[in-house]
Amino acid sequence: MNQELLDKRKKVIYDMICDKQYVPMKIKEIAILLQVTKEDRPALEQVLEELIQEGKVEISKRGKYKKAEDTSLVGTFIGHPKGFGFVEIEGREEDVFIPETATEGAMHHDTVQVALVPGKTGKRQEGAIVKILDRGLKEVVGTYQQSKNFGFVVPDNLKLTKDIFIPIERSKGAVNGHKVVVEITEYGTKTKNPEGKVKEIIGHINDPGTDILSIVYAYELPLDFPEKVMNQAQRVPDEIMAGDMDGRKDLRDLQMVTIDGEDAKDLDDAISLTKEGNIYHLGVHIADVTNYVQENSALDREALKRGTSVYLVDRVIPMLPHKLSNGICSLNQGVDRLALSCIMDVDEKGNVISHEIAETVINVDRRMTYTSVKKILTEQDEEERREYEELVPMFERMQELAGLLREKRKQRGSIDFDFPETKILLDEKGKPQEIKPYDRNVATKIIEDFMLLANETVAEDYYWQELPFVYRTHDTPDPEKIEKLALFINNFGYGIKNSKNEIHPKELQKLLARIEDSPEEAMISRLTLRSMKQAKYTTECTGHFGLAAQYYCHFTSPIRRYPDLQIHRIIKDNLRARMNSGRIKHYDGILTQVADHSSKMERRADEAERETDKLKKVEYMEARIGQCFQGVISGITSWGLYVELPNTIEGMVHVTHMYDDRYYYKEETYEMFGVDTGKVYKLGQKLTVKVIDCDRQSRTIDFEIAEEGGES
Repeated sequence: MNQELLDKRKKVIYDMICDKQYVPMKIKEIAILLQVTKEDRPALEQVLEELIQEGKVEISKRGKYKKAEDTSLVGTFIGHPKGFGFVEIEGREEDVFIPETATEGAMHHDTVQVALVPGKTGKRQEGAIVKILDRGLKEVVGTYQQSKNFGFVVPDNLKLTKDIFIPIERSKGAVNGHKVVVEITEYGTKTKNPEGKVKEIIGHINDPGTDILSIVYAYELPLDFPEKVMNQAQRVPDEIMAGDMDGRKDLRDLQMVTIDGEDAKDLDDAISLTKEGNIYHLGVHIADVTNYVQENSALDREALKRGTSVYLVDRVIPMLPHKLSNGICSLNQGVDRLALSCIMDVDEKGNVISHEIAETVINVDRRMTYTSVKKILTEQDEEERREYEELVPMFERMQELAGLLREKRKQRGSIDFDFPETKILLDEKGKPQEIKPYDRNVATKIIEDFMLLANETVAEDYYWQELPFVYRTHDTPDPEKIEKLALFINNFGYGIKNSKNEIHPKELQKLLARIEDSPEEAMISRLTLRSMKQAKYTTECTGHFGLAAQYYCHFTSPIRRYPDLQIHRIIKDNLRARMNSGRIKHYDGILTQVADHSSKMERRADEAERETDKLKKVEYMEARIGQCFQGVISGITSWGLYVELPNTIEGMVHVTHMYDDRYYYKEETYEMFGVDTGKVYKLGQKLTVKVIDCDRQSRTIDFEIAEEGGES
């Protein structure tokens, strides 16, 4: 059917549905009413489907067609550097595309009312902003530019496409190149720029640390603790009091260690392990932070507000003041400390056959590092083994047990994304000196395996007690996303079983095992990760898809994560027989908000950490413009090749910088091929590239191909 005829029929049917006399009908009834023949039924279906797509018509659960209540929807506007944008609408899979001409002056993060534009076909639904309901950004971080009689601020966030006008009397004395926080006073219009006043000068763009501070301010991360909080922290004793030990299980004679990175100062977990016959007695001992952070105190309220510690390249923004996190709450070697312990008996198959959760007092024998334990276990370093002679048998038992636990998780389908994390080393001026993949070795895996087991054990215990609790959940991926992933990997000869619209984690685990060491591994791993949902904190125990676990929570890091702190408080109320109906009601009233806020703060921290890493990677490569590196093609799009270097830095070879030929993207095979030379670039292919440009503002690195690397 041609477009003209389709539009005519759509109008006839839409007018009929809008008629006051119309009663919602099924398609069969509409066909009878309009005397549509059997042969013309598909055309009627097409018309109705198009009206649904345009948001004009709705279909009820009983399959009856009626006029849509409202063709406008409410969502969050996400800006794009090129001027257009998208509206994210809760519950809707696809964003709505907003062309530049239809943004109505909306800015990034505004809450807007959007009307769907009928008759627009393309990759996604198009819309137009009808009304701006709420302004999302009240403050903006950017670079001040001075003019004779006024100034303006260029936002750091490229999604904000307009500079902010600053009257000279509201500039706070800022000069060219100052990074500033601007309070927006007027939001402007389609034709007029927003206006604002300088609220704070962060520092000059050339001053060490200003770049990271700008990100800190942009994400509204709290830098200093309020005075009230610090005063409270100061009153916390440096050593544990004799009275604090009353009623606790004394485990001070038990051999135990902490294992952390060299530079870690907040040690919140210690491990003990003995073996009798075929049974391992594993103790995971966690700092009892709630002993010093009382519910609803200034310390507690500030910790909840922050939600998590944030680990940036050049600093840590802690959830709790250092007085606690590095002092009385840190399980330092050779001193008595209060702990909450999860002591588990584990059989040879990795099953927890019994466990105890108890308030304890502990004393750590040695503060170990991942490097040292790796030397003992992997490298069999004689010197290191001599130094820690009395502990070596325990480390060997740990390696043995961790292997059993890992195998058990693997059997049930747990997915392990082994993306290399980045370690960025800075000099005293904040300049990146070295960037390398973070070493995930035998020791880091041991700690990971034991923490996972403790988290699962605690979650299962409290689930069956039916008490209010905070779980860590990870929902099953959307069937549509899995369908897209299946179509994509099919091009490379891989498949996944997807029964009844539900995928088992084991299928994704098998896929990751099959692609290991293949050229397409990096890309397929990333796409698999993107097809999954985000893990979050909830009050309902709905399971953890990625770990293939029915029960899971975060119990092991109360110094740096608020949900863990909250869980400790619940556990202690329960252990001390204080979990009466009043306390249950209290927790039922607060936990949903605690879980939602913690999830939100975690996402904020992740984004800020990612941004600082990207910034330092760009700065590192700035000093290497003109140099050549060998990398691997990690992604291919119509606009160029993504190339990843061994140190985890990724840049792009844009098609406009591929000078030896005209290159086209072959979507079905994910290849870039040259028209005249027949040269082909594929995923996983090694490539020598030259650094030609770096842009701190957009956090991008541009490469060009330095030598012949294509396949003909």
